[in-house]
Amino acid sequence: MIDLTSPVDCLKGVGKARSSRLARLEIETVEDLLHFYPRRYEDRRAISKLSEISPDSVCSSIVKVISVDSRVSSRKKMILTEAMVSDGTALVSAIWFNSRNLANLLAPGRSLGLHGRVSYKGGLRQFVNPEVEVLWEDRPPRQMGCIVAVYALTAGLSDQWMRTTVDHVLRDFLCAVDDPIPESIRSELGLIDLRLAIETMHRPPSPEAWRDARKRLAFDELFTLQLGLATVRSRRDKVVGAPALPCNGPLRSSLERALPFALSSDQSRVLDEIGGDMASDVPMNRLLQGDVGSGKTAVALLAMMQAVDGGAQAALMVPTSVLAQQHGSRIESMLSPYGVRVETLIGGLPQGERRSLLEDISSGDVNVVIGTHALIQEDVSFKKLGLVVIDEQHRFGVLQRVAIGTKGVPHVLVMTATPIPRTLALSVYGDLSVSVIRTMPKGRIPVKTRVIGEHKVDDLYGFMEKEIGRDRRVFWVCPIIEGSEHLDAGPLEDRFAALEARFGDKVGMIHGRMALSARQEVMRSFASGEKPILACTTVIEVGVDVPEATVMVVENAERFGLSQLHQLRGRVGRGSEQAWCFLLGKPKTTEGVQRLEALCRSSDGFAVAEADMAIRGPGEICGVRQHGITDFKVADLIRDVELLETARERAFRLVEEDRDLSSFPSLRDAVLRRYGRKLGIATTA
Repeated sequence: MIDLTSPVDCLKGVGKARSSRLARLEIETVEDLLHFYPRRYEDRRAISKLSEISPDSVCSSIVKVISVDSRVSSRKKMILTEAMVSDGTALVSAIWFNSRNLANLLAPGRSLGLHGRVSYKGGLRQFVNPEVEVLWEDRPPRQMGCIVAVYALTAGLSDQWMRTTVDHVLRDFLCAVDDPIPESIRSELGLIDLRLAIETMHRPPSPEAWRDARKRLAFDELFTLQLGLATVRSRRDKVVGAPALPCNGPLRSSLERALPFALSSDQSRVLDEIGGDMASDVPMNRLLQGDVGSGKTAVALLAMMQAVDGGAQAALMVPTSVLAQQHGSRIESMLSPYGVRVETLIGGLPQGERRSLLEDISSGDVNVVIGTHALIQEDVSFKKLGLVVIDEQHRFGVLQRVAIGTKGVPHVLVMTATPIPRTLALSVYGDLSVSVIRTMPKGRIPVKTRVIGEHKVDDLYGFMEKEIGRDRRVFWVCPIIEGSEHLDAGPLEDRFAALEARFGDKVGMIHGRMALSARQEVMRSFASGEKPILACTTVIEVGVDVPEATVMVVENAERFGLSQLHQLRGRVGRGSEQAWCFLLGKPKTTEGVQRLEALCRSSDGFAVAEADMAIRGPGEICGVRQHGITDFKVADLIRDVELLETARERAFRLVEEDRDLSSFPSLRDAVLRRYGRKLGIATTA
């Protein structure tokens, strides 16, 4: 018995060879084949008379075979199959290259549908390598006179074969598809039947019918995700046991008074939101968005002091060791006068030092721990973890956020300097409360951004010379460390040599392959001005804070994503002086040009993120593609904003009424199958 869960090689005409090719397209079961939707369509509803077709046009015609000739080309040793065909209005030829056994189908007198490009050959119009469908009196055409699907395929599979195979699957297995969406929701939103939607996506009778089918399937994808997020949030809201940490304790109040600047209205509002959450025994799960340099770290630091005031510990998790060390030394210098012990936990510590540090964390002797993902390893335990701050959440997996729950019941604050478009935030962080810092600190001057070509490098060197002469700093970012014959990109080692030749010992170099101690020394010499030019990779992308840095040069800028370029630009302009970002490169694609133009146009991170999502798609912005959160087959987070809002509202309402979806078993199974592991709800009680 074959059913929807059966492997595709059980289907007639598939076999082992084709099933391995289908596996490259992530098609492994019969159900996968049903949901492998076309990437585009060809409208073949207009059937052209042969007397009316013109060269260099693409058309469809219904013809009869007059004669067939198959031969081997003497020049290129390929099989040529040529047929003379007619529809009663004209005689034309059709030719195919290397189509073995095709001549057996093209018997004189047989009716065919032809679709393809027409050219002139010897004064006669000719179809060149057209798609051919044999027509039978008792069956309507399936690939002529209709809208035809075109699939994104791999080598060894043809559209014609895929259409035929999908037709068989639709005929034999579509009836087994269960519609998980409650009829009340389908009726309320005017959504068509799921089986009809699937069939219409593969064989749309009209553009209008296709739009109805697409809406239904896009809603299903968005609704399923929102149900998963609503389930996560609902289960968290039922959890108690987090430490209730009162606001305005002595440490937090003292630190706020000692800050060298007054908090902005946005920072104060966000701190009130966070403080209110942390004062409850229901664990906080909040996303803090703020552009580069907007003051998120100060907010996080005050929130951590609220935890310490309440007799709990705080942890700050960052994506790189360099950033952990930088935060560690700065935060320790700020908090040690108040008797707060701050330690840094990263990979690569000597075993004895690590063991001693873990004991002190476990005993509660350490108040604040700063580290990388090493913080959530099994051997790390806290006496009383009150707050976890995750900086640059997009660098961590969704499941790593879930893993925080193994360290007790802490409050969780997720921070990102990559401003996230609203639709993406609802799709990736929809289980979190959201706080946003929109305003920048007073006196911050927007960074001026310019695109320059390689021919301007000497002028750029001269500009850099003036800047370092005024005790300022320069970042020069390269996409790769060393040269490669496979990559057309400027290597860091070559640029470092060129900068050294011009500026001598004023140049330092840093990249991810260097030992941690070496990186720390380079960063120290850069910050102090001993080596005011830093040639580097994107290891400095987040968190590096040198107020004297006024110039950012990004080599081969077209190779970077827009949000990443905005992050790099955020490393300069953090003081009171005018700063510059020079994008060095020559984009070879329209997309590359659009990215650089968008960055030059705006310094608003939210506008940049919207443009980035429109150009590249959501998964590239915040690194969620690898986790499968936004990998939709049909839905589009740019064009389906209203549908997403509708799906979210219905999903959260449904989970509020039925937390475990026990009244909707098919819907619950669909959510768990798609997102159970990814959202950590598969085995959660």
